[in-house]
Amino acid sequence: MLLRGTLRAAANIACWLLLLGSIAVLLALGVGPRTGRYRTLTVLSGSMAPHIPVGAIVVDTPEPASQVRVGQVITYQIPVLDHHVVSHRVIQVLAGGDHPLIQTQGDANPAPDPWIAQITSSTAWQVRAVVPGAGRWIVQLR
Repeated sequence: MLLRGTLRAAANIACWLLLLGSIAVLLALGVGPRTGRYRTLTVLSGSMAPHIPVGAIVVDTPEPASQVRVGQVITYQIPVLDHHVVSHRVIQVLAGGDHPLIQTQGDANPAPDPWIAQITSSTAWQVRAVVPGAGRWIVQLR
């Protein structure tokens, strides 16, 4: 009887922890980005491997575009073709100011990106955290 009661209590605690963890994930990924303090994106290519692997989630925080500097990994829309979003390292700031011109490169890529990007917003999005594998769950849940 004592063992059965202990197991039931442990299962109850495990269920509550799972529920609370699920709520925390929902708030962090679904509600938190709407505050503007950060945003999350799923990584779909290996251009930043191994630091940012395919299937990871990156957490970006805003900063003034004028503060973009060499060495940062930023998330931005490429200025060509479909204007998809990438997270690449800034390797050169060609012109500073409120809308800097930058050259970027993926860490796994052998050459710089074949374009010069301009941050057209007053805000740049810097990658602050990487959660490997977490994006795979989001893609599957969609």
